[in-house]
Amino acid sequence: VQLVESGGGLVQAGGSLRLSCAASGIVFVVISNMGWYRQGPGKQRELVADITRAASTNYADSVRGRFTISRDNAKNTVYLQMNSLKPEDRGIYYCKVDTSRGPYWGQGTQVTVSP
Repeated sequence: VQLVESGGGLVQAGGSLRLSCAASGIVFVVISNMGWYRQGPGKQRELVADITRAASTNYADSVRGRFTISRDNAKNTVYLQMNSLKPEDRGIYYCKVDTSRGPYWGQGTQVTVSP
């Protein structure tokens, strides 16, 4: 299983970005939860949001109401729409996919928010 992330970049505070994470190599593998984590400078990796196969979602308090996670099961892809971005949202964003063979992580995509 390989995960390819895209959509990171530089944005001004108040702006928006949309992250995507596509899973490939899904052969005889069942994907359950999909999620996004982030690691800010000098901080530990933390959960941003995750979503079950039935589309039940969970958000960190710091992003609830600003970020929206979604998934396309047919495309094995998870998205993170990030609105009203704040400087404290900056960091490397990683997608994580839970499968019948265990968890897989993406390589990370950088998000930078200027004041």
